[in-house]
Formats: sequence, C-alpha cells, structure tokens
Amino acid sequence: MELQYRGVEQRKGGRTVLAIPELTLGRAATTALLGPNGAGKTTALRLAAGLERPSVGEVLLDGEPAASAAPRRVAFAFQRAVFLRGTVGENLDLALRLRGVGRAERGRRIDRTAEVCGIAGLLGRDVRTLSGGEAQRVNLARALALEAELVLLDEPLSGLDGPTREALLADLPEILRAADATVVLVTHDRDEALLLAQELVLLLDGRVAAHGRAGEVFRRPPSLAAARFFGYSVLGQVAVRPGALVAGPGERCFSLRVERVVDLGTQVAVEGRIGETPTRATLPPGYSPPDPGVVLTVSAPAEAVLRFDDEDRTME
Repeated sequence: MELQYRGVEQRKGGRTVLAIPELTLGRAATTALLGPNGAGKTTALRLAAGLERPSVGEVLLDGEPAASAAPRRVAFAFQRAVFLRGTVGENLDLALRLRGVGRAERGRRIDRTAEVCGIAGLLGRDVRTLSGGEAQRVNLARALALEAELVLLDEPLSGLDGPTREALLADLPEILRAADATVVLVTHDRDEALLLAQELVLLLDGRVAAHGRAGEVFRRPPSLAAARFFGYSVLGQVAVRPGALVAGPGERCFSLRVERVVDLGTQVAVEGRIGETPTRATLPPGYSPPDPGVVLTVSAPAEAVLRFDDEDRTME
C-alpha cells in the first residue's frame, strides 16, 4: 500500500503540530517515523489510521482518503497494549471477528501469527497475567493477524526492560517481514529505527527534516539539526559521526580538553569538550588514559566528518 501526505497540516490548541507538504511512503517496506517527543510522530500515525482528520490537506491510502479506507485496510498497534478480559486467544479472535473473518480463517490466522510472534504457548493464558514483553508480543500479533495492507506500530518497544527489549528487537525484523505489508512504526530511538526500517522519516518540530533510505539518511543527514539528533558531535559548521572520534592523530584532527575518563566495559573513553561542545572519544588499546584538563588530539576518518554551508546543506 502507498501512504501519501499531501499539503497536510494538523493544528491542536491553536498551534501547528504537524506540517507535511508532500510525503509518500513506499509499498511493502518498513518505514520508521523518528524524532524526539512532541515531534508529531504519533499524530502522523493517527492521521494514517483515520483516527484524526487533517486540519488542512489530505492523507491517502492508495489514492483513497485514509478516513474511509483505514477501517478496512489498516491495523494499528497502540503504544500501550489494552486487552479485554479473557485469554490471549480470545482477544486475538475478537479482533478478527470484528473484521468479519470466518471461524476457520480466524483459527488459521491466530495459529500462524502466534507462531511468528513467539506467543503460541500463551494463547490459553489470561491476559491479566502477561508480562510487559509478552503483552507487547500479543499486541503485535493482534495487529498482524488482521493481515492488513498497512500496519501502524506506535513505539512497539516502549516501556520494556533491557533484556526483554533486546529479545523483541532481535525478533521484530522477521516478524515484520512475515507481515508482507507496508509497515510504519514510530520510535524516538535511532538504533531501533536503523535496525528495523528500510526507510526513515525524521520529524523535528512537526516537519520532515530528512527522508530516505535509513542508512543513507544517517550517514548523510541533510542539516545540522538532523545530524545533532542522530548523535553527531556538532562543531560549528562541522558534524562528526557518533563513535568516530578516537584519541591520536588521523585524517581529521580536533583538540579535546579532557574532563574525565570513562570505563565503558568494552572500551575506555574520554569525555570533554571540543570548543564548547561536549564530546566523547575512544582510547585505542594500550593508550594511556590522560588526566583531566589535558588537551588531547583526537581524530576521525574523513568520511565520518561532514561540513555544512550557511544554508545548512551537507558539503562534500
């Protein structure tokens, strides 16, 4: 399914919370809507689901207004999993019955989706006894069982503890591939977006700050604001990719005033400032940790250092 935003503005409380002149999201791919809290991500998702109508413009699903198409063609997994009383299987069955799916087909879909999402052993469990991770998997299964053309996921990994989140994050790429649908997921986590999505839309202050193939957008952010969100060290009109700085001379050198040395377990790093910008650089194996106050030469590969002109465009 093709999802399009055309001349869209959404106003709430007298202010514009989302403004998208033109955006088309491709078929049979996963797109991450990425951005900080309040960037308009969930509003964009709700417009696609037909749960809100734009103040101005239109949202289209294969050329049809989302408000009329979404009830038939869209599945939405909300950030907070909400279930009715009963078992996991009964909750999945109810969602399918409400879509008019016959009994035999309901059974087939539930069994298949439960297997894909890793909840086959939970179908007889009372939903009130589910852990956070189990509830999120059931929430995903309920949406995917609808076999909708467009699947919308609002922060599917939010609120999970570290190990539970990592386990679900490892399984999600295969789960989403099995959906064979256009998937749009909301996240504020850069790594989550890069791991799960082929396309990325960065929203800042309700506007599209970047859009393209996920890895390429990260490697070549179009503005300093986008680079800063992605974790680049922004040094005036220069941005250095996160993790690229190491102690010692190299292709692109900077002077870092050391404030502290940090043992990160797998590596040792120094934190300090390049000019007024807080920055971190790793220490190569065997490198003697410097004392606070020392001015240390740090460097990065040329391809990890981007320069922007006065109009905030990336320069070669």
